[in-house]
Amino acid sequence: MTETPAKPVLLTGASGALGRVLVRHLGGLGWKLVLTDIAPFPEALPAGAAFTRADLEDGVGMLRLAEGCGAILHLGGASTDQPFEKVIGPNIRGVYHVYEAARREKARVVFASSNHSIGFHERTESIGADTQFLPDTYYGLSKAYGELMGRLYWFKHGVESVFVRIGSATPEPVNARMLASWLSYGDFARMIERSVLAPSVGCSVLWGASKNARMTWWRDDARQALGWEPIDSADGLTAQLAGVVSGDPVEERYMGGAYCSTEYSRAEPAPPGLFGENDV
Repeated sequence: MTETPAKPVLLTGASGALGRVLVRHLGGLGWKLVLTDIAPFPEALPAGAAFTRADLEDGVGMLRLAEGCGAILHLGGASTDQPFEKVIGPNIRGVYHVYEAARREKARVVFASSNHSIGFHERTESIGADTQFLPDTYYGLSKAYGELMGRLYWFKHGVESVFVRIGSATPEPVNARMLASWLSYGDFARMIERSVLAPSVGCSVLWGASKNARMTWWRDDARQALGWEPIDSADGLTAQLAGVVSGDPVEERYMGGAYCSTEYSRAEPAPPGLFGENDV
């Protein structure tokens, strides 16, 4: 028999590509879903789902939507590199409203974080879940902020969180970088499912990548405790994609890829490691 949550689950960003993946997957499992997005939902709703258009910056609206929910899947907000003024509303104030709703309802938060929160780590590194944040854009910065918000609410209020640092969640990989960072839709959906159903998660991090042989960048996360392991892989496309690179030395050096080279203005490459020899 399929396990389902005892209480409804609120999903923000339901109209986006990954939101719709979750609606189809979780709705198919019989979950009761409370869906919201600033954009209309473009598909037929599964049984047991209700959709409400709402803005993450509407704190009262978020409180109302979360009433009676046992978990909040927070995918909403600016989901790509955007100017600071476009990020600050949905991704900064919005995540605060989500955590306030979770505090009131004693709900667990599953936060769609991103590899762009650590994007300026080099691809030659192997980093654990407790690594230093090195965001590569205002978008990545907002994801680091969201994780820190979750830590505050865990230590101060006991709100549980799972931070899913999504790699490249696309239907299939399209370049050499994605041979490492690709996360299949199926692995993503199963990851979120386990993040909700695991008995206890505390304040946990999951690296969002499938079972790719080239994924040597990310390690030591909470997957065993949550009962999740990826089963899909990009390896079958290695021969086809291994040579598909940008030619941009900044993009190819760092885990964040093209986001690192956007508006990059250093006259010379950064010294290796976290700090240059003249830094204090």
